[in-house]
Amino acid sequence: MRSEEDRPVAGFPFSAVVGQDQLRLALILCAVHPGIGGVLVRGEKGTAKSTVVRALTALLPAVDDAGTTRPARLVELPVGATEDRVIGSIDLEKVLRDGERAFQPGLLAAAHQGVLYVDEVNLLHDHLVDVLLDAAAMGRVHIERDGISHSHPAKFVLVGTMNPEEGELRPQLLDRFGLAVDVAASRDVDVRMEVVRRRLDYERDPEAFVARYSSADEELAAEIRTAREKLDSVELSNRELRRIASLCASFDVDGMRADLVLARTATAHAAWRGDSEVTAEDVRVAAELTLPHRRRRDPFDEPGLDQQQLDDALEQADQDAQSQVEDDARDGEPEPPENPEDRGPDEDRGPDEDHGPEDGGPEDGGPDDEGPDDDGPEDPDGPGGGVRATDRPSAPPAGEFKAKLLEVPGVGEGAPGRRSRSMSSRGRVVRSTRERGHGLHLTSTVFAAAESQVARGRTAGRLRLAPADLRGAIREGREGNLIVFVVDASGSMAARDRLSAVTGAVVSLLRDAYQRRDKVAVITVRGREAELVLPPTSSVDIAVRRLQSMRTGGKSPLAEGFLRAREVVLRERLRDPQRRALVVTLTDGRATGGKDALHRARVAAHLLADASVASIVVDCETGLVRLGLAAELARELRGGYVRLAELSAQQVAGVVRAAA
Repeated sequence: MRSEEDRPVAGFPFSAVVGQDQLRLALILCAVHPGIGGVLVRGEKGTAKSTVVRALTALLPAVDDAGTTRPARLVELPVGATEDRVIGSIDLEKVLRDGERAFQPGLLAAAHQGVLYVDEVNLLHDHLVDVLLDAAAMGRVHIERDGISHSHPAKFVLVGTMNPEEGELRPQLLDRFGLAVDVAASRDVDVRMEVVRRRLDYERDPEAFVARYSSADEELAAEIRTAREKLDSVELSNRELRRIASLCASFDVDGMRADLVLARTATAHAAWRGDSEVTAEDVRVAAELTLPHRRRRDPFDEPGLDQQQLDDALEQADQDAQSQVEDDARDGEPEPPENPEDRGPDEDRGPDEDHGPEDGGPEDGGPDDEGPDDDGPEDPDGPGGGVRATDRPSAPPAGEFKAKLLEVPGVGEGAPGRRSRSMSSRGRVVRSTRERGHGLHLTSTVFAAAESQVARGRTAGRLRLAPADLRGAIREGREGNLIVFVVDASGSMAARDRLSAVTGAVVSLLRDAYQRRDKVAVITVRGREAELVLPPTSSVDIAVRRLQSMRTGGKSPLAEGFLRAREVVLRERLRDPQRRALVVTLTDGRATGGKDALHRARVAAHLLADASVASIVVDCETGLVRLGLAAELARELRGGYVRLAELSAQQVAGVVRAAA
């Protein structure tokens, strides 16, 4: 944790940031109403993300703390932080020294009434992101663990920044962020010149630069305080609430969180403008910040919000709101007196002058009426009979799979994820250790201490503990892996139906890799070489784009594909030794590239297996006559084997059994 009790005078001023107007507005609105739930800032490096966030802290109101007033804090959360460090944990030193239960607050407590800044939030463990977002939404942290029950306020402005090229957040976590902003460097030359000029001026004389913008920052800080005070008095009319609900329904967002966040953001924007009532413009501004990231249900969906779609949705919402106002007005008007002259001839009859059964007969279209809407048997050849072709269930697109079978065997120690078993800081406790481990193994600690109580002279009272008694917990969780796809793009694989199925399979496997927090690499095999079209990355949407532009045709140099996969895995082991690899090869096994291609492919497969790389071959061979070459390669790889058509079968779960 790096908390800043007193902001340095020479911090870059918020008002001096050029451009990034939407980001600045999103941060201000969260400062006005922290209940919005934080801001996710997505963008490339060098776009002033961190600069703007740090500058925001100086604008927040001062905090009353134990009878004194101090500036708001900026608390930075490191990517490698543990859950204990974030939410707090039992104070072991006090327990062992004094025999008293005590709670040691974490970073969330330190960030109260300030800013909690998480750089590279997409690289943070998923369960920690959940904890942060829960606290940001509730404004309070509840801890029930290790015999401790504790609760404390945690109202802060949560800001997470990320570079999408380093991997995406899962849609479930995207939805938990209140607002999201995509930032990019301006392509306007004048703007870029001004950015560079101000930065150079700041570096030359920070004090003078800050003084130049101090009055503007003080004015912004005063406006935020005023907006906070005004927030509770801003009225959200039923008309605008209907507009909000209609917008969220139009964009088909999941759940009700979007409606709530949109309402809070629109209210905060009205307070920021100094108005006492939410208007249509407030709703529009809120929608542009609230809805874009909630439309992504898939890692391959393009982010952002189509302005024409937003305009259409707002227009429809306005019509709905206007119709409801008119309906409400009509409901409030008294019924006009009945004029006998306005009644038809049948309406002059009294209640005893019936002209049919009470429940309706043939004359009024009742149950005995055999009209065209009757539910009786239909002529299957008639205009309304039988099942129309458009009513038949459509076949799924070629290559649509549900990949659940790929797992690296054994137990690793890699980055947290959702694929293979690993020793983890979060998961079920499997045993204890004399080392530090992941948390305290209480039972083993007590048992270890019990053996020494007589030697320590204890006859009654509390258990006498010593540091040597402490036992750590070994936990087993799940890790993310490196998935290397070797895709045979040769002529034998380029038949339209087969290529469609293979492409669909790879996309499904990439989607699975995204959900399981893997890194992926893609190698294509065609012609005379194997091309690494995508080096190892966490951004699977880039992998899909590269795959869609894949060239096909020519011979199939499978040996080069296996050798290239081996090279990628070994090089990545040097960078990230704990991340285990899995090579997934999609091929019909018909190696044709170079002299004695099939023998060379078998030798290369054997070399890959000798490097202790887990693998699986997806057999893409079709037709009545099958050579079974892909199965032979799977045996050389000492890995798993599955046919393309069986990729979705539940019974093949855990098919990979190669040595890790």
